[in-house]
Amino acid sequence: MIPKKQHRLITTIVFVVAGVVAVCSIAFGAFSFIQNKYASRLFPNVSINSESVANRNKSEIALQFSPIENRLQNVVVQITFNSTTIATLSAQTLRLHLNTDEAFEKAYIVGRSPNIPSRILQTLQSIFSWQKFDFPLEISYLKQPVIDAISQVQDDYEKKPKDARFQFEAGKVTVFEKEENGLHIETTKTLLDIDKALKNEINNASDIHRPIVISIAQTVVKPDITLAQTNTFGIEELIAEGNSDYTHSIPQRIHNLLLATSKFNGVLIPKGATFSFNDTVGDISSSTGYQPAYIIKDGKTVLGDGGGVCQVSTTLFRAILNAGLPIVEYHPHAYRVGYYENDSKPGLDATVFGPTVDLKFINNTPASILIQTVADEEHDKLAFKLYGKKDSRVVQLSTPIVSGVSAPPDPLYQDDPTLKKGVTKQVDFAAWGAKVFYTYKVTKDNQEIFQKDFNIAFRPWQAVYLVGTAN
Repeated sequence: MIPKKQHRLITTIVFVVAGVVAVCSIAFGAFSFIQNKYASRLFPNVSINSESVANRNKSEIALQFSPIENRLQNVVVQITFNSTTIATLSAQTLRLHLNTDEAFEKAYIVGRSPNIPSRILQTLQSIFSWQKFDFPLEISYLKQPVIDAISQVQDDYEKKPKDARFQFEAGKVTVFEKEENGLHIETTKTLLDIDKALKNEINNASDIHRPIVISIAQTVVKPDITLAQTNTFGIEELIAEGNSDYTHSIPQRIHNLLLATSKFNGVLIPKGATFSFNDTVGDISSSTGYQPAYIIKDGKTVLGDGGGVCQVSTTLFRAILNAGLPIVEYHPHAYRVGYYENDSKPGLDATVFGPTVDLKFINNTPASILIQTVADEEHDKLAFKLYGKKDSRVVQLSTPIVSGVSAPPDPLYQDDPTLKKGVTKQVDFAAWGAKVFYTYKVTKDNQEIFQKDFNIAFRPWQAVYLVGTAN
């Protein structure tokens, strides 16, 4: 016979177990009911893009967000690089659309986790509003058209940095290359920028559809070796440049100016030194490779060896002015020469004629000056680039003032027994006379270093023709 105390304990245990089983049965039934009720729908307190989607199925959610989907179809992405449009891509080209199905699948996991404790907890949190679940709307688009546009920019503009090169041999720089920055096109960042911009369009309720402008991201890549590291002359940077245009020059003149230009490429001017054009260019004659071309000599335009060298001295003169260097000797031409007014006002020219007529200046900069010349034979351009080290000097070069313009005299016709009758040959060319004035002032640290006034009087020049008289 079971004692009373033991009997009461067993009875209590049976009732408790029965109660637990009953509660569990009810809970399981309720849980099953809830799961069945929302079998293909989302649980309460679930939202997408902060909009409630409780008790909605997949197709209802697609319909709910269709206004956004329709608005996205008007989106246009404009891809630019350095302010230039590279590609304009429509929503249709990109196949742009909302991933409502994907958002539904993520939201649908609430209360359906494969982990039973998590499933129960999420169901209770949802039903009893203990927690709200919000899922973002995402967009989907073809990235290939964007990648193609970026790749084109990469092909055209991406480059590796170039280290500076400087080699000094026998008193002249034989190898010179200034460092060049490289450029890296940031494909990943650009794609992220586009993703972010398109995502922002989800919440853009404006009826005004402006293009989404995305600039392709780029990064400047610095070289390892700079110009300053390659030499002991203190040369660090481009300090000035002079340019001229020799369009309409005859072949012999072009030959001569290119030959003379080559004499200056790589020349080093030490700090404090006085530079002479004539000393550097050397002998100008047929024996040194120059050809006959028109020069001004003894007040006449005549054929002479080296015609065209003054194009070189003029280009260097302009570089000197731009660098703010003191000029020791300078001579203008006797009359206006058309070549020097192709790209400049009158007066910015310099004539040389060795050994008496020279162009000289002083290097008063903090370092040596390296001359580098560039002859663009395709476009008839000449450039002198001066490399060195800048200081705080400021160049003030006024615009040339032209006055006292006078017409050329009437043409002069001279009999020439060496030419046959009926043959006329022009040997000198008309030019208008003029007075030209401009100032050249250089200051440093607000203190004037020097000022030079240029007062040039160009004589009017008559055309001269030789008329054949021989039978």
